[in-house]
Amino acid sequence: MGRSARVLSLLRPYTLLFFANIAATLVASVMDGATFVLLIPFLRTLFGQQPLPAAGGSSVDRVLTVVAGPLLAAGSPEAALRNVVLVLAGTLVLKNALAYAAAVSSIAIQEGVVRDLRVRLFAHLQTLPLEFFQRTRGGQLLSRVINDTDQVKTTVTAALASLVQNVCLIVVYVAILLALSWPLTLIALACAPLLVLIVRPVLAKVRRRWREQAETRGELTSLVSELLGSIKLVRAYVAEAFEAERFRALANRYLRGVLRAQRYSTLTSPVSEVFAGAVIVLIFSVGTRLALGQAAVLRPEVLIAFIAVALRLMSPVKSVANYPTAMASAIAAADRVFEVLALAPEERDRPGEQPARFAERIEYRGVWFSYDSQAPVLADIDLEVRRGQVAAIVGPSGAGKTTLVDLLPRFYEPTRGTILLDGVPIGQFTRPSLRRLMGIVSQETILLNDSVFANIAYGRRDFTLEQVQAAARAANAHDFVSQLPEGYQTRLGERGMRLSGGERQRIAIARALLRDPPILILDEATSALDVESERLVQEAIDRLMAHRTTFVIAHRLATVQHADVIVVLAEGRIVERGTHATLYAAGGLYRRLHDMQFRA
Repeated sequence: MGRSARVLSLLRPYTLLFFANIAATLVASVMDGATFVLLIPFLRTLFGQQPLPAAGGSSVDRVLTVVAGPLLAAGSPEAALRNVVLVLAGTLVLKNALAYAAAVSSIAIQEGVVRDLRVRLFAHLQTLPLEFFQRTRGGQLLSRVINDTDQVKTTVTAALASLVQNVCLIVVYVAILLALSWPLTLIALACAPLLVLIVRPVLAKVRRRWREQAETRGELTSLVSELLGSIKLVRAYVAEAFEAERFRALANRYLRGVLRAQRYSTLTSPVSEVFAGAVIVLIFSVGTRLALGQAAVLRPEVLIAFIAVALRLMSPVKSVANYPTAMASAIAAADRVFEVLALAPEERDRPGEQPARFAERIEYRGVWFSYDSQAPVLADIDLEVRRGQVAAIVGPSGAGKTTLVDLLPRFYEPTRGTILLDGVPIGQFTRPSLRRLMGIVSQETILLNDSVFANIAYGRRDFTLEQVQAAARAANAHDFVSQLPEGYQTRLGERGMRLSGGERQRIAIARALLRDPPILILDEATSALDVESERLVQEAIDRLMAHRTTFVIAHRLATVQHADVIVVLAEGRIVERGTHATLYAAGGLYRRLHDMQFRA
């Protein structure tokens, strides 16, 4: 499917409205042409002639006789002139009413298409693997969802409000011109292919330039997004001038690219207008010869009407000539959107997958994992955790601790080996059902710019205020939430910045408690907190862990001394496992890490 056809296929849900739009546009175009045809009886009446010939006449005269003959031919010259003006006014009103209806329906279609494309792109993004988000800048994705989808509307606008309408006008005007004088019309039509040949070389450069600008616009969005997320870092390192210069350089690059693209895209308009003017001059020259002299074959009022229609024809011809240029920027933006839509989804359920269940044990059997075929992050992991046990994962930074637990909810798939729940490989379970078995609390708590209630009940609409409050109490969060200006309806600001680190963690714990999952993953949940906050959070975590199977990643080994099993990772391999007592007595890596922390 061609690039334009792929975009225009988005019109399929609006087929009925689309054809109604075409019908309204076509009738409006006929009415527009009729206003110029009515110039002929108007001029005849004005100069004391009959508005319509008594017999014979051109094909235009015959059509007028059938459509408006009684109105135009009856009564005195003054009455005929009045009737001509009334018909002309009625035609103008009908034409503009239909043109308005066509414009409104066109806007409804194009905005509907943009909405559908945005929703489709947003939904598709949620099915892509996490690696995609790790290698793609957030601002680029934001630009594609917001800016590029909006640019696609230019294609739909050009297809509906411009191309369809102007093609209809051209067809109507050419039919009228043929009826008025076919020799002059053939002269005009013979020149049309030359315009296409003149404009064509510009289009390839325009498309390439607009594609480059879409990429640069995405970089601008990325830079702004990063700045908003790291404003404290910028100020801490007095980097305001550095960031401003970085943005200025990128903005200048974008400006230069836009100017280059606009130089080419704007060129088609004056070229087509000059060409159309030359054609009009040619028609003037030939038309006057046909209308003057003893051998005249064209009446003066017909020539005037022909020239008026030909001049009117310039505008739609110019618009159609500019259509490929207008499409260039939209196609460039559409390419960026469809690039993402073409990526294979990973998060969708596959045939044969079933709802997950957990009753007895979790097993890692010979699990290996690497990112993008790089060096293994995990190597030959064998681990069994039984229901109700607490498994602590410890080790130096970069040992693969977070990656090990990220495989359990299928954020990533093992490169080799398998993970099982009750003896069933987790790859046989649907991801949503598997993740509903788990509550995850990490060091980096993610909160939304929404109410406290919405953050605790995130992803569900069926929780009551009483349930949310009960979870908050168990998470030691209810007291500070109650003191907020609007209690549970208080908005937390961007990324929950109105709360302290400990308060954000307790909101995250309340979120996990509310769902009552049988499996918990705690990833450095208390590492960045002060002593008092850590005490409150640890109390909440202890309540959360009760009667649940828990994986705890911790740098502070004092927090995992009571774990049922401690797994020590180093360079992606399990080098030790056991209880705190047995590992400490063994004198290996665990003891060295433990002694280093307690000496510090």
